[in-house]
Amino acid sequence: MSAPVLLTCGDPSGIGPEIAAKAWAAGERFVWIGDPSHLPKGTEWREVAEGEIPGDGPMAVLRQDFAGAAAPGKPDPANAAGVVAVIERAVRLVEAGKGSAVCTAPINKKALKDGAGFAFPGHTEFLAHLAGVGRVVMMLACPGLRVVPATIHIPLSEVPGALTEALLEETIRITCAGLIRDFGIARPRIAVAGLNPHAGEGGAMGWEEERMMRPLLSRLRTEGLEVSGPWPADTMFHAGARKGYDAAVCAYHDQALIPIKTIDFAGGVNVTLGLPFVRTSPDHGTAYDIAGRGVADPTSLIAALRMAREMAAARGV
Repeated sequence: MSAPVLLTCGDPSGIGPEIAAKAWAAGERFVWIGDPSHLPKGTEWREVAEGEIPGDGPMAVLRQDFAGAAAPGKPDPANAAGVVAVIERAVRLVEAGKGSAVCTAPINKKALKDGAGFAFPGHTEFLAHLAGVGRVVMMLACPGLRVVPATIHIPLSEVPGALTEALLEETIRITCAGLIRDFGIARPRIAVAGLNPHAGEGGAMGWEEERMMRPLLSRLRTEGLEVSGPWPADTMFHAGARKGYDAAVCAYHDQALIPIKTIDFAGGVNVTLGLPFVRTSPDHGTAYDIAGRGVADPTSLIAALRMAREMAAARGV
């Protein structure tokens, strides 16, 4: 390993510090960026230099002092600027070759907005801004499935208008490039879900598939992309169907996230495709309701750290 995976602290009032300590105790090796006073009581840690490879022993920490303490379940606006600064620092270090990938612990967007005027919908958009990238794609991945929602955090009533040919094409192209670069799949197979029940059933249940999706996918196939569909979403995710593709591009948020969370609720990983560096995250939030109780499950974070290393290796980082 030429550089360590960098794990940002996330919201210190959430479960991020706790699952980081648990991941380290489980044998994962990374460099945690945050205020060590926010780690669970009794956590052994040592301060490391930027770019230093973590070894065994106490948890490797790049110290970033925060303005406030960490009260489990009670976000402090005084810590918002520190959370943002940690993300910025992780990106700067990866871009400088002092990290192989960024793995982000969960943040609370409202807490960051209230405390630091955070103007982004979430981590993904902020990372794209820091990287100077106009468009990125959110992928959720587990060993049995990779899914990409073409539209994400918008009301369901707005999905038909937002799902344009340009958006779907860009999503498919970024997904294809990401599977090649980050997952080492030389010729990705991408299955595309229809928007409507039964993929429109020839126009009986909607015309988006016939008028936009099928012509687009046909054109992409003439360029050599292995794309199929649009498929009825209710038949795409059983075990036999999943063997036929490397990733599923879905029309909207729940169409993509319900199957992956059903298949692997604890082990799913959030991946951002289209960035100039590797970024993964556990597929859960801050979990204020259980923060500080010692019961948080680190499974998704461990999966995210491992996937970050694998993706960085695929890029040769």
